[in-house]
Amino acid sequence: MKYSIDFIVLALLYAFVFFRKWKISGKDILLVNTLMYIYLSFVLYFTLMPVITSIPFVLNHPYKPMNLVPFIDVSAGRGDFLRQIILNVIMTIPFGFLFPLTQGRTAKFGKTVFFCFLMSAGIELLQPLINGFRSSDITDLITNVVGGIVGYGFYAIFKPITFWILDNLKNK
Repeated sequence: MKYSIDFIVLALLYAFVFFRKWKISGKDILLVNTLMYIYLSFVLYFTLMPVITSIPFVLNHPYKPMNLVPFIDVSAGRGDFLRQIILNVIMTIPFGFLFPLTQGRTAKFGKTVFFCFLMSAGIELLQPLINGFRSSDITDLITNVVGGIVGYGFYAIFKPITFWILDNLKNK
């Protein structure tokens, strides 16, 4: 039930704000922006949700400061660090691919990496605030940015094919 409220708000926001705006801009922009919206909704689901039902309790638990020692779990051999690293890289590959598409044909590598960093930093700083059981870690921030870089690499490789598909969609 907690998650449903967040998903209902995200669906209403899409239907009444973003869909109308993006539909006017064309099928290609609607497709790319909708894919990015769906992707970001899943990122929220896996990293921060439930958000809305957690708001009244934000100040009811101590804030755990971010771990600022990179890859400490790896060096200490704690937990399933390899799985966490792989999942953090995989989580932001779509961002690195989709973000440049939302920027048009003039997408820059630096801008994509910067916005991937901002998204990841936002998540890492909010996680312990929204949920007292979650923590933030510099390793997650680093591996998320690496995932964004890998995603941008896929964007660069598949850019001609991707824009050919989007151009054909625009012309229909």
